[in-house]
Amino acid sequence: MSTYVSKEISAELDAARIASLKKSSRLRVEMGDNTYRILKLWKDGFAVEAETTPRLRGLVDIFDGANHLYQCLIVADEEDGGQMRYEFKRSTVAADKAPLDFYRAPDAPIALLGKDD
Repeated sequence: MSTYVSKEISAELDAARIASLKKSSRLRVEMGDNTYRILKLWKDGFAVEAETTPRLRGLVDIFDGANHLYQCLIVADEEDGGQMRYEFKRSTVAADKAPLDFYRAPDAPIALLGKDD
């Protein structure tokens, strides 16, 4: 039995795999005003569709729906099976508030109330 698969069948299988990943993924990468769907995300990088996404480079933001997850500095890695893979040079978890430059006690008051005269 032969394990040879023609180029046409291989291309159709890749297209079907990418379509399946696009339907199931809520992740997206934003670069400037442009948004692209992330097919896979792992600890050191992510993959997007190679055919519809231009080459990305530099600082990008990664979102899960409306939640901002990471701000990343990326470089292109390789194209494989219709997917373009990118690696993180730096990945910083996004926070919804500014970091404190001092220690805040867990039982500290939230606000001060004034006296009523």
